[in-house]
Amino acid sequence: MIRFNCKRWLLFSSLLPLLALGGLPPAAAQPSPEEILLKDYRPKSIYRIPRTDVPKARYRVIDMHSHPYAKGPEQIAEWVRNMDEVGIEKTIILTGAVGSRFDATYEQYAKYPDRFELWCGFDYSGYDQPGYGPAAVKELERCYRVGARGVGELSDKGSGMAFRREAAKGLHPDDARMDPLFRKCAELGMPVNIHVADPIWMYEKMDQTNDGLMNAFEWRLDNKPDIVGHSGMIDILERTIKKHPKTTFIACHFANLSYDLTRLGTLFEKYPNFYADISARYAETAPIPRFAAAFYEKYRDRLVYGTDMGFDKAMYRITFRILETADEHFYETEQFGYHWSLNGFNLPDSILKRLYRDNALRILNARKAAAQ
Repeated sequence: MIRFNCKRWLLFSSLLPLLALGGLPPAAAQPSPEEILLKDYRPKSIYRIPRTDVPKARYRVIDMHSHPYAKGPEQIAEWVRNMDEVGIEKTIILTGAVGSRFDATYEQYAKYPDRFELWCGFDYSGYDQPGYGPAAVKELERCYRVGARGVGELSDKGSGMAFRREAAKGLHPDDARMDPLFRKCAELGMPVNIHVADPIWMYEKMDQTNDGLMNAFEWRLDNKPDIVGHSGMIDILERTIKKHPKTTFIACHFANLSYDLTRLGTLFEKYPNFYADISARYAETAPIPRFAAAFYEKYRDRLVYGTDMGFDKAMYRITFRILETADEHFYETEQFGYHWSLNGFNLPDSILKRLYRDNALRILNARKAAAQ
């Protein structure tokens, strides 16, 4: 009797595209199926189904989530050219910076005031000392005078507020010490982009049952027992936006609720000052296209476009393909780092217009009125 080895067949079938292209590399360079590591798995779809290239977004786009990836005038100019080619009207640069670091970054991008808008961070200096608050508020006001028009990306993955060099262990967004800063944001009309938790797969066991293991292992949080857990961080987010109804909050990355969009929807329904950007969670939502598309439909006024992935033209175009087309079962391991197959949402024009630009304009224009 011939026994069918499912695992070996899956590994062998992943090599079929190479055979179709003219054979395998020399045997010395090609590992045997038993030696292929999970982290090296790079599947390629062989389905003969429609493939749609989207070189330019269907409508003008405001990217509400990026960072100062371009260094120096030449790269910034290249970024602008790429934006023109793919249809990005403006990019919000979330510096998370204060002081001289914010000033230097702002100066770099100031040549293109209509194409880039810079947001600052919070100053956490002395957060664990009596009297914290007034100096941080003054620095926020100073950044506003320099040119900051929002705050972000603020980040708390469970251990406290942090963003790159700035860290405040044990200081969470709902802490009373944060209240003066968020109130000042409302007064100045500065929206707040906030990152809470991380994708749920980072909290799950790093074993054979974790379907996000390839990416989750790199960013794992399951081995950090002292942090606030995923659900607890969403509770902290809710307490924060409830406490500050006059402040506009944008939870980046779907508030890291890609696996439970229903919970995100309940927050939208309860808090009119709350939005979410879709940045860097295309791979987490594209495997569930029908449910995700229905979510975009239902909450069409609360989601904004974002990337969080630099300024490469191919990166923008894969996001457009997911949002605009009905393509099925394709991979993008270079951009997203996952092994999941992706699918298009085929969103209608009425949703794309809101997602790409109109919702962002509502946020940006509302803050101007608040600051007057």
